[in-house]
Amino acid sequence: MNLKDKVVVVTGASSGIGEATVKILVKRGAKVVFGARRLEKLKTIAESLPDDQVAFKETDVSKHKDVVSLVDLATQKFGKVDALYNNAGIMPIAPLSDDRRDEWQQMLDINIMGVLNGISAVLPIMHKQGYGHILATDSMAGYESFPDYAVYCGTKYAVRAILDSLRKEESSNHIRTTIIAPGAVSTELYKSIGDPKKAKDLVDYWNSSDNSSLTADDVAEGVAYAISTPQRVSINELKIAPSAG
Repeated sequence: MNLKDKVVVVTGASSGIGEATVKILVKRGAKVVFGARRLEKLKTIAESLPDDQVAFKETDVSKHKDVVSLVDLATQKFGKVDALYNNAGIMPIAPLSDDRRDEWQQMLDINIMGVLNGISAVLPIMHKQGYGHILATDSMAGYESFPDYAVYCGTKYAVRAILDSLRKEESSNHIRTTIIAPGAVSTELYKSIGDPKKAKDLVDYWNSSDNSSLTADDVAEGVAYAISTPQRVSINELKIAPSAG
């Protein structure tokens, strides 16, 4: 993989797919600027990585200024942004009849506006550079809807539409886009589920012998592959599913 000295910004990097992606990119020679809301987690991750390859900042992707600040950190320390990976997301599942309006708004703010804030923050830099790559974590839930996942699926359908439109708008500017769409992945995403029983059921499944879920590393390898491809190659969508199940 040709990742040496590429500068990549990663959001939602304090655990799961984001953390795994940061570590794999650094291992392959990239310089990574990463952010999330949990500052202590970011510090712990950074301590395990070479100082000259990383920088981090507390970042709430629902706040535009936070994302701009994270991207600015990348240009200040490393001089460019080759790729932005919009990974932050939450999944508080529940039937619509539960009327969890606060959770719906959080999903809209993080899963959709977080991606739009990332695009807004990085596009001017990529236009100036004359190239760039914008990725976002979507989901197989962005292609198919499920009971109790209505709003989550809706946010992931939206991410797919946004990235596809962005690709068509920016291809002449040599800006590529990639949707990363994994199936079930064993991560801390269950912690955003407000219903304790649904959260426990998901964790119990991941811990069961029937579990065919992906690991965060599985998805991170796909992200690294997409970023490593030459400018002439565009991986528009990358679906990653378990071989079994």
